[in-house]
Amino acid sequence: MDQPTVDSRSRSNQMTLKRGPLDFWERIYVVEALRGVAITSEHFFRNMWYHCLHLFGLAKDKQAAVTWQYPEECRPLAPRLRTRHRLTRREDGTPRCVGCMMCETICPARCIYIVAEEHPDPNIEKRPVSFDIDLGMCVYCGFCVEVCPEDAIRMDTQILDVCAYSREGLKLNMAQLLAAEPGMDFSGGTPRD
Repeated sequence: MDQPTVDSRSRSNQMTLKRGPLDFWERIYVVEALRGVAITSEHFFRNMWYHCLHLFGLAKDKQAAVTWQYPEECRPLAPRLRTRHRLTRREDGTPRCVGCMMCETICPARCIYIVAEEHPDPNIEKRPVSFDIDLGMCVYCGFCVEVCPEDAIRMDTQILDVCAYSREGLKLNMAQLLAAEPGMDFSGGTPRD
């Protein structure tokens, strides 16, 4: 059995694992290689058998493959997963963003572009004229969400399929960010809970 020991030569006296010598079967690896082939073959033939039964309408209650059949089957997402951005609105329908530029400043990828102007309401200092995010550059770190003092930007749309035919298609303007809702799904698969 492997016993953890303290290596006196290490600088910080870290625990190291000293392994004993390998026996004959471990040195030639034949048994372990054959065991791996047997496990792989078992999974292959089991899945192939169930797929053949499914073709004839049999054994529908048993799942053949252990993979998600994307895009028909969407895997469950964690509630805190950072997905595509959205802007939130006030009760009157205007964007909650006050154009403070904190999200633009903290963004490590420099993918957020904001142009602000004075707000007609004297209680609100500024508002964004334009709010653009380049998803082709975004690293989905979530710093913009954490730094926002007004909770104006969120990453809870559950949209994972961010693709376009050109780089310009990956740039979202303020109207597109305001149109997104939490829990949306544009993947074409089964609806997300």
